[in-house]
Amino acid sequence: MDLKQLDYMIKIAEENNITKAAEKLFITQSALNQQLLKLEKELGTQLFVRSRTNWHPTQAGEIYIENAKKMLRIKRDTYNQINDLLDIKKGKLSIGLTPERGPEMFATIYPTFYKKYPNLKVEPIELPVKQQQHEISLGNIDIGLLTLQNSQKTNDEYIFICSEDIILAVPKAHPLAHLGGKLGDKLPEISLELFKNDTFALMQKGSTLREIYDYLTADEDFNPSILLETRSCHTLYQMVAEGICCSIIPMAYAQPNSNVSYFVIKQKPVWEVCASYKKGTYLSNPAKDLIGIASSYWSKKLKQ
Repeated sequence: MDLKQLDYMIKIAEENNITKAAEKLFITQSALNQQLLKLEKELGTQLFVRSRTNWHPTQAGEIYIENAKKMLRIKRDTYNQINDLLDIKKGKLSIGLTPERGPEMFATIYPTFYKKYPNLKVEPIELPVKQQQHEISLGNIDIGLLTLQNSQKTNDEYIFICSEDIILAVPKAHPLAHLGGKLGDKLPEISLELFKNDTFALMQKGSTLREIYDYLTADEDFNPSILLETRSCHTLYQMVAEGICCSIIPMAYAQPNSNVSYFVIKQKPVWEVCASYKKGTYLSNPAKDLIGIASSYWSKKLKQ
């Protein structure tokens, strides 16, 4: 069996278009079409329904694509195990990163990783948590570094790195700000119900942080006015620091600032910083080392 052929068919299925697939594979459309026709002749059936705008797998094609992915994962696991056995520090490692905190973390930890694995190609992929989980389940990402609550985990593997508190941040001008605390001190606990008439900045719907917020609003009489929704926790903090509104933010985004007061929320919400990989796959030594370096990064980050 030609393993390149497996890649070719998977790419056609991913792109739903043979022209786009050929471009991604850096081969001509004619060459890719010849490979497809050759395989279909061998199997005695069509693998794709052809149309100008949408190529999609037939029932036979779905069976072929599913098993092609399994075979390529077996190949990758086999090579990783042999590389680890012989201490061959090369290959490829794809890493899922959340769009905001991920690149900042990666830029900090990669130099340390590179010193040990200069010949290993690393592919950072920025995706929201749920999209990372989907790609991990398909075997398209080797490891994902993400933040979520236990209830948001899938059936894949998760390695705990650390816990991070989700806290309430309010502007200094708020009537209850004097009851709050400063970073580095033990923060006072408060009920969100006291802030139901205030205005909040929140993460956009679909984010793991927004799901935590939605749980909190359902748990008690707290449904404030929403000023803005964003994809950036830095923006949430900045809105509070500018005195515009309140917000619920992860501890790592809180900064010492005389214009902001912080509270522990009564329900004490936390999420986990985790590494995740597909259930049943082999976790290589480079992947384990990267997770270890990331663990050190978060340990320092959350103690600041």
